[in-house]
Amino acid sequence: MKVLVFGEIGQVGQELQRRAGDVELEIRGLDEANFEDPEACAAFVAATDADAVINAVAYTAVDKAEEQEDLALAINGTTPGALARAAAERGLPFVHISTDYVFDGEGEDAFPTDYATAPLGAYGRTKLVGEEGVRAAGGTHAILRTSWVVSSHGNNFVKTMLRLGADRDKLTIVADQIGGPTCAAAIADACLSVAQQLIDDPAKTGTYHFSGGPDVSWADFAREIFVQSGTDCDVADIPSSDYPTPAKRPLNSRMDNTTTESTFGIKRSDWREGLAEILEDLGAKKP
Repeated sequence: MKVLVFGEIGQVGQELQRRAGDVELEIRGLDEANFEDPEACAAFVAATDADAVINAVAYTAVDKAEEQEDLALAINGTTPGALARAAAERGLPFVHISTDYVFDGEGEDAFPTDYATAPLGAYGRTKLVGEEGVRAAGGTHAILRTSWVVSSHGNNFVKTMLRLGADRDKLTIVADQIGGPTCAAAIADACLSVAQQLIDDPAKTGTYHFSGGPDVSWADFAREIFVQSGTDCDVADIPSSDYPTPAKRPLNSRMDNTTTESTFGIKRSDWREGLAEILEDLGAKKP
């Protein structure tokens, strides 16, 4: 299998390159594929000899998106739709990564894939436009909603906690937002498996959830980071109201992964095991 991948330096993009194995990748990074120019990006799909397409590009600056919604919309919404249309015209399966932010975060139950979307802010709104564009293209596709992505690459919660925990005796962390931390490596593996299965069986087209388990609060996630890294830093729970941000975060980011396992045979990943691998990569694992 050969896969055209959009996204070279992001967390999932880097893990796709690390974990491709026998899969041949055609990588298009931002130096080539300007996601503010949807037709130019779609031209890469029109010209590829790949068997499938994975879009691992996203505007993920949740707070900045409140002021830069037009830019976020181009990257998260308009261009993915153009890529999906180009893939549909070529008969190529298209795998697109989305987010729990398309939901309103109400309640305490895990969101099924068919739950009504109601994003709270610009980031979620633009990602929802991307989902709608992929579906409207009419081709073989899988929209893979994920959450709380972490890895040894780029900026993410694990690396922030390690940095802050090394300098402080105590941190106050939000405890009323609950979700599934998801390691980029697991997402990359899932994307590659889904792409191959869509080639073999286009009837698997649809929207799926893939988040790490078990569900946890940000505060308890931080505690596990400190335990596994041997960092001597206490965590105090606070409500979201004590840590205001420009963009409202969903309190409930739990997602039901049932259909992903039943359709693709991909089980929910254990983020605690993935965290250990991330810390090993960073040289921060407790001896």
